[in-house]
Amino acid sequence: MSLSVIIPTLNAAGRLRGTLQTLGAVDDLVVVDGGSTDRTVEVANTFGARVITATAGRGHQLMAGAVAATGPWLLFLHADTLLTAGWRADVERFAGDPRNPTRAAVFRFVLDDRSWQARLLERVVSWRVRTLGLPYGDQGLLIHRDFYRSLGGFPAWPLMEDVHLVRRIGRERLTLLPSAARTSAERWRRNGWIRRSLRNLTCLSLYFLGVPPRLIVKFYG
Repeated sequence: MSLSVIIPTLNAAGRLRGTLQTLGAVDDLVVVDGGSTDRTVEVANTFGARVITATAGRGHQLMAGAVAATGPWLLFLHADTLLTAGWRADVERFAGDPRNPTRAAVFRFVLDDRSWQARLLERVVSWRVRTLGLPYGDQGLLIHRDFYRSLGGFPAWPLMEDVHLVRRIGRERLTLLPSAARTSAERWRRNGWIRRSLRNLTCLSLYFLGVPPRLIVKFYG
């Protein structure tokens, strides 16, 4: 299978190197930069990525990355997410199933923190994904290009672009892969576990109430 990995970045040099190291060699690596002023672009070039620029904002950047990608399978990944061992075999197994060009997959959510709060949050996210079919972008998203296009792709939103797309995919067409996406817990440590989790839940609630993402992002910070 031919796989394009698409990573949106903005001043992500500190985390991007680790993310690209865990990826290893991929068929097509596209880093979509939103105007970084640190060494993000230099790091991406070191790993042989094709770097393109787009309007800052994850929705805009993911859209641009999908257009630039060359592979039939697309893997959208955050710049601070480390894929665990075995991820490529899981991706190839999923992509090789003839039923899956009209399905999508995400990785298990794991935090790079050893606290009990991290373990509790991981369990909550697992329940949310399995029961509600609502993974966030920090779990990655593997999807065939044709299916992605049929769903309209990511919207050009500054926030909630991931929720919008997975809702269109639907819980019944979403698979949870065995391997994990290990995400930085820096935001929770910095803002507080309860405060950050409540903020995320509030943003999700505002989205379901129909509040425009351009307003939700002001609350998100």
